[in-house]
Amino acid sequence: MGLFLIAISVVMYLVFFYPIIIQEVKYFVLPHKDKIQVLTSENAQKDKTPGPSQMIPADEEFSIIIPKIGANSKVISNVNPYDPNVYQKALTKGVAHAEGTVFPGQVGNTFLFSHSSTDFYQADRYNAVFYLLNKLSTGDTFYLVYQKNVYRYIVERTNIVNSSEIEYLDGSAEQINSSTATLMTCWPAGTSLKRFVVVGRLVADK
Repeated sequence: MGLFLIAISVVMYLVFFYPIIIQEVKYFVLPHKDKIQVLTSENAQKDKTPGPSQMIPADEEFSIIIPKIGANSKVISNVNPYDPNVYQKALTKGVAHAEGTVFPGQVGNTFLFSHSSTDFYQADRYNAVFYLLNKLSTGDTFYLVYQKNVYRYIVERTNIVNSSEIEYLDGSAEQINSSTATLMTCWPAGTSLKRFVVVGRLVADK
């Protein structure tokens, strides 16, 4: 009976944390990248096969690419971040863009979130795109693709905050007067105890 219970516990653990395990394995096995070339229909031939330093966005209308953690996902626009019934549905399709925040390239703060949850089961049944967001550090790069335009952001800071802290949705006064993007996920992965936040600033490619 003891062995049976242990076996059941192991199976349940794998069921709950399968997405996290897969992402961690991929992170340690695959080579890490930072700055890449993002190929859209505007800058690549249709029959061209991307090279190792190139990536095609999941959706040219709105998507996010984070080379360091191998993330490439569609972004769902104008999602209510305060209504679980709305954002949990959106997170099954991709990363969510918070309603009321600006779009990439505009002055202000673009707020994107993924993997919000109310319990362990829901957390791991939803999108795993941001499970490795904590691997990002100052100086790392991520890209937002919006309406076939590519925007490159450099990470300025990361932080762990309480789930009750919502002021980062709008961004600081400095962010409001510039072009930034804030990425948020639950922390630790698979829980809803705290939030891991990444703030990046739009930079012009040379």
